Parts: sequence; structure tokens; C-alpha cells
Amino acid sequence: MSSGRGEGRASASIREDDVATVEDKEMTLSSPSVTSDKHDEMDEEKGGESPEDFDIEAQDDTIQVERVETRATNASRRTHRSILSRFSRVTSKPKDELPPPVHPLMDLDNGIVGWESQHDPQHPLNFPQSRKWFITGLLSAITFMTPFASSILAPTIEYIAETYHETDLTRSSMPVSIFLLGYAVGPLFLSPLSEIYGRHVIITGSNAFFCVWLIGCALAPSLDTLAFFRFMCGLGGSASQTVGGAIVADLFPVSERGKAMTIWMLGTMIGPSTAPVIGGFVAETIGWRWVNWITFIPATIIVMAIAILSRETNHEVLIRRKTKRLGKELNRPELRSCYVDPSAPVLTRRRILLNGLTRPIRLLFTSPIVFGVSLYIAFSYGCLYLLFNTIPMVFQGSYHWSIGITGIVYLSLLVGYMVGLSVFSAWSDKTVVRMTKANNGVYEPEMRLPDCIYFAFIFPITFFWYGWSADKAVHWIVPVIGLVPFGVGIVGTWMPIQAYLIDAYAHYAASALAAFSVLRCVVAAFLPLAGPDMFIVLGVGWGNSLLGFIAIALIPIPTIVYKYGGRIRKRENFKW
Repeated sequence: MSSGRGEGRASASIREDDVATVEDKEMTLSSPSVTSDKHDEMDEEKGGESPEDFDIEAQDDTIQVERVETRATNASRRTHRSILSRFSRVTSKPKDELPPPVHPLMDLDNGIVGWESQHDPQHPLNFPQSRKWFITGLLSAITFMTPFASSILAPTIEYIAETYHETDLTRSSMPVSIFLLGYAVGPLFLSPLSEIYGRHVIITGSNAFFCVWLIGCALAPSLDTLAFFRFMCGLGGSASQTVGGAIVADLFPVSERGKAMTIWMLGTMIGPSTAPVIGGFVAETIGWRWVNWITFIPATIIVMAIAILSRETNHEVLIRRKTKRLGKELNRPELRSCYVDPSAPVLTRRRILLNGLTRPIRLLFTSPIVFGVSLYIAFSYGCLYLLFNTIPMVFQGSYHWSIGITGIVYLSLLVGYMVGLSVFSAWSDKTVVRMTKANNGVYEPEMRLPDCIYFAFIFPITFFWYGWSADKAVHWIVPVIGLVPFGVGIVGTWMPIQAYLIDAYAHYAASALAAFSVLRCVVAAFLPLAGPDMFIVLGVGWGNSLLGFIAIALIPIPTIVYKYGGRIRKRENFKW
């Protein structure tokens, strides 16, 4: 112990010399490391908070403890001076920035294990930009493959029915819809487990599980077994849809999160739109079973890359592991993580697991915010898969297109997605920075939502445009273009709402996204099953108009959350 304190005093002495050197050069040198060092020095003058002041329910980037300098600080500075890291920061950093988040630091004298410094290279927010974007790219790739698998069977329903001698169109559509039921169930336990055991093991293991069941889908001997295997695929593939968002939150601060969310969500948007195009042509040429092999091969390669090249990003899990390691090395079992509230009751491992597994459901049904935005997106997501299942019926029936040519119609949705993603990427972070500065530097998660309100008015247009043009069988280009506003609207509302939930419930981002996913995927699993009968009874025109009127009725939800969400959140006293 005495040697540890001596090293701390020596480090503090070296620290003063470093600061003096920086002060001599600050008129001629401007770099992120210098600015951060000055910021650290100001923090030292203010002093740290005592352990009793910790609030475990607060966001982890607002907790401060007394600073202890170690050798890792110098390694951190060298990391920040690397050419690649400096280039990445210059090319990816927005012109206007918010103050950097403050990390809880090490204080061994008081038994607290935290980060070595504000520039600790082990902190995911301090990873080199190249590593951050590489991990995000891997996430985007696997997040492309799982929804790709969800919709690739949509244009092959006719072939599946023929293979299994099924005459009921609803039963033939079941393998497509039941995949989304797996999407709904998986996050209920995968997301909280990622908050307990870490993101890396969950994202890797669950996607490996997804790949294994794709083999079963390719070899399924009956329609019922195909439906079961598809459910298991959805169960494993769901992790990338929820845990992926939590990883993005681990890696990027608020002012950069919008652009990172865009890259991650590229897969979610592009996958379901391109899959039917490929699936239609594959089914026509080499058989519908091959669509599963075409999904399995690249998905397996990506999962292997994630397992080998990615790493853990959960802040609390990293410090928990560090606490356990230092407790053994220093023979100090009393050491605790800086993220643990010393005044909170000590929970058993069973209680921690139970709390984690029930958290998404508690969030969904006890938080008006989570339920409201989940209901809004659930309807739009259900309509998306309703379109996936009924586009073949409309274009093969009214326009007499082949299955392969019908798949091209889905590309109009992709055009809308790309427009929505481009606008979100360009506006989101800039809007947050501008509104935060206007709010005296105080950031509120609701600042993610203004853009969402405009897109909510675009979303219903498709139902009237596409529905009535297809109903009257006007030239095919009219209903095809009519699908574009749907793509723009769903991305323009989904992305800000998802970013909002990550920011509003940062401590439990994975569970918040799981709650968000459950209702969305349940609706998406069952609404498409009602589509064929609805269009037979009402017709394509009035059937789509009914959906359009519901979409219009739901427009006030994002507006209400934007205006009153802050007050509601402050009244939520639940212990998630």
C-alpha cells in the first residue's frame, strides 16, 4: 500500500511538470491531447466527489471520483498522438462539439476501481477512431445479414407452398412472419445478459446460433420444421438489432452518435430491401432452399471476424473485470467498481440476473415513453413486413410479373431508406449540438426528436399513393415510386427514436432497445398474416387507406414525447 501511494505522489509530481510544459506550449500548439490535459488539470483543482455522492442510476458519464495517475496515462497520451488516430479524429469529428464526457477514475486509497485517466486507452470512448469504425462496420455487416435472412423468403412463398403441398396462403407465409417472433423473444434475455456478462460474448454467441439454424432452414423436411428453424434463426439474430445499438453507445459520445447510428443501421435498412430481389432470382434459377445457403456463408464469415477482431465495450463489465483482477493481485477483496453505489443493498447473483431479465418488460410497460414510441414504430415496422408479403400478390396479380422481376420493386423502398438515412446522418448530431448550446450547454435526449416529427407526416403518403395506384392498375412506375415515401418516413422516424432511447436510458441502453424491439417485432410477425385477407375484403386501395389513416392518427406520439418527454423521464422513479 505504501508503495502504491508513493507511486501516486510521484505521478502527481510528474503530472505538474507535464502541465507546466503544456502551458509553455499552448500558444503555439493546439491538439486534442493538450486540450484534454488542461481539462484534467482544472478537474484536479475542483477535486473529486466522495464515494457517498455516487448515484448508480445516473448515466455513467456523469460520475466523478478522485483522480489517480498511473503509468497508463502516458500510454494513453501516446495513443492519442498516433498518426492514424489523429487523422481519424480530424476527418470524422464534427465542426461543433459538446464537452467530452467525464469518466469515473481510479481511487485506490478509498477502495474504488475506475479508469486510469480521462484518456485511458482501455475506455471504449477513447478507442482510436479507426478501431471504433471497424467495430461499427462489423456490427453493420452482421446487422445486414439477420434482417436479410428475415425477408429473403418473402418472394419464395409460392415455391415453398408448392414444395410442401400447402394451399393455405397464410400458413405458407408463416416462415417469414415467425422469424420476427424470434426477433421479439430474443432481446428479452440477450440484451440484459449483455449488461451483466458483456456485449462481445453475447453478440458473438447469439449470431453463431443464428448461423447454425440457417443450415436447418436449408434442409427442412416440412413446413412446420421450416417455421421452427426460422424462429430459432430470429432468436439468435435478434442480438445484433439491440445489443448492436448498445455497443454504438459504448463507443461514441452523444455528439458523434448520430453518424455512428447511421452506419450501424445501414444493414437493418438495406438488408430487408435487397434480400427479396436476390431471393426471387435465386428461387427461380436454383431453387428456394439455396436462399438459406446464400445467407449462411457470408454470415458465418462475419461472425468469425467479430469473434476474432472485435472486443468488449461495456464500460461496467470492463471495470468489474478490472476490479476482480486488482482484488486478487493486491489482495484487497474490499475493492469495488466505480459504477457500484456503496449505499445500495448487495444483491445476490440470482437477483441480479432476475432483475436484468425482467428489465426490458418492466421498461416497456411501466415507462410511458418507451411504450409510446415502441407502439408508434411497431405499427410502421408491421406495415413494412406487410408490404414485403403483399407486394408479390399485387404485382404478380395486377401486373402479371414474374417472381424475379417482382423482387425489383423492393428497391424503391431502398431508395427511400437511403434518403432518410442521409438526412438523419446530416441533421441529427448538428441538431443536438445546436440545441444543446442554445440550452446553455445542457443536453436533453429529447433533442434527438425534432427531425422525427417532420418525417412522421411523410410516412402515411405511401399508403394512399401506392394503394390506389395499384388498385386501379395504373402504369407500374406509379405504385413503385409511391413506395419511396414509406422508406423515407420509416427511417426518418425510427432512427431518431432509437437514438433517443439510447441517450435517455444510456445506463441500460440494451434493455431499452430490447423493450423497443419486443412490441415492434410482435406486430411485424402477426400483421402481415392479416394482409392477404384484408386486401381481399377491402381491396388494395381501401386496405392501404385504412393503414394510412392509422398512421395519421399516430403522428402526435413523437410530438408529445418531444414536448413532454423530459418531464415524464424526471418523474420516472423506477429502479430499472
